[in-house]
Amino acid sequence: MFRIAGPSSKDLCDPLLNPSRRDFLRVGGSGMLGLTLGSMFQMKALSAEPSAKPSAGAPGWGKAKSIILVYLQGGPSHLDLWDPKEDVPDNVRSAFKTIPTKIPGVHFTEILPRLAKINDKMTMIRSMSYSPNGLFNHTAAIYQMMTGYTTDKVSPSGQLEPPSPKDFPNFGSNIVRLRPTDEPMLPFVMLPRPLQESNVIGKGGASGFLGKSFDPYTLYPGGDDMDMEKMSRINIDDLQLRPDVFSARLRRRALLRDAIDARMPDIDKAVASYKLDEHYTRALELIVSGRARDAFALNDEPDKIRDDYGRNTFGQSCLLARRLIEAGTKVVEIIWPKVANSDNHSWDHHVDLTKRMKSQSGPMLDAGLSALIDDLDSRGLLAETLVVAVGEFGRSPQKGLSTSGNGNSADGRDHWPYCYTACIAGAGIKRGNIHGASDKTGSAPIEEPVHPAELLATIYHAFGIDPATMVMNHLNQPRELVKAEAVTRLFT
Repeated sequence: MFRIAGPSSKDLCDPLLNPSRRDFLRVGGSGMLGLTLGSMFQMKALSAEPSAKPSAGAPGWGKAKSIILVYLQGGPSHLDLWDPKEDVPDNVRSAFKTIPTKIPGVHFTEILPRLAKINDKMTMIRSMSYSPNGLFNHTAAIYQMMTGYTTDKVSPSGQLEPPSPKDFPNFGSNIVRLRPTDEPMLPFVMLPRPLQESNVIGKGGASGFLGKSFDPYTLYPGGDDMDMEKMSRINIDDLQLRPDVFSARLRRRALLRDAIDARMPDIDKAVASYKLDEHYTRALELIVSGRARDAFALNDEPDKIRDDYGRNTFGQSCLLARRLIEAGTKVVEIIWPKVANSDNHSWDHHVDLTKRMKSQSGPMLDAGLSALIDDLDSRGLLAETLVVAVGEFGRSPQKGLSTSGNGNSADGRDHWPYCYTACIAGAGIKRGNIHGASDKTGSAPIEEPVHPAELLATIYHAFGIDPATMVMNHLNQPRELVKAEAVTRLFT
């Protein structure tokens, strides 16, 4: 059955909101498409609204056609990666040596040798900062980073309630709604695992009150977070034709549906404004063309390319992101492949920071992110693809200090939202640029601080979307995409 969704602002899971007549309208004959794709495209068009007008002459406006967010959930230590400090006490100084980068006078730690060679292709924002206000722990901070909003329901530990249809949308959902694609391709993909802190899974990663038609296509291969081979077991069955349905046969079925619809003038007239033929056609094209299936075929890549990205979950996710962008996907979110508050290659380095970062998280990040930026640039894709690498916060300058109620070893750093680093590249972003600066110990910005909401506003701006564009929430109340202004100084 094909469902004609109600207004985008309605949450039909809420018993206080009555469904309209439109919510009950069903049109048969779409079983061959399995519902999901046709419904997704049709409901997306119903919900789309024009964005506000741009500010005249604003740098960077509309430069981006796609985005890859490399989300470093867990909170990486800026002091041990790309903002190391010298002439500081031993309990602040990183255990890693510093190395020069392509930008004169700018140093990374020895953990990032490959990124040090390509940082002339990006901007380092060394002044990410916000006051916690209950956002000291992962899920609350992740929700803010992904949606631009905070919530009242923050427990003392910082964790939130589970995802709700009333949540603010993930920024990717807003982008694909306001800048829909005409390509027969998945518009928004999230991989290789959900956002997660403890048992709170997926908070901030869905479309919330926009409705499920703007949810990402989630690609979460089986296997736990320590399984580095999981990307070789990608399952995309919902994009496969059934063995007994060849493409020609599927198209004949579509023609039969058209013939039946032609004999049903009353229904046809009732739903004419919803452009059902267009939505059926787009879903059909996505399945028949094989474009999405082909994009997921990592084995088609030369071994050298796969090796450059790293033969691990993160590296192969970065490679897949490039393939998806190449095929026409608009938004790809790569979630760091370890639950936020955990051990091993998680960025949540409360203990064993030196060992874990040197042998696990550091090399994975260095290879995957550097290969992604370099590969996009060499293929000419970086000009219109925004790449953002950021976590929900940084780590405390002083080792062993408890800032969030967690215990920390002498070789561990706690959560630190007051100052951390983000990387941003492509789509008109300045190359070889350092934006802002942290103080002597990396504790606070000393110039040009950037709030996570401002980073989101900058992303919207890059897509030619005014951050102040209004959306209607589940109560039909107008809300800005984000209450912040774009940092246009990041653009050329």
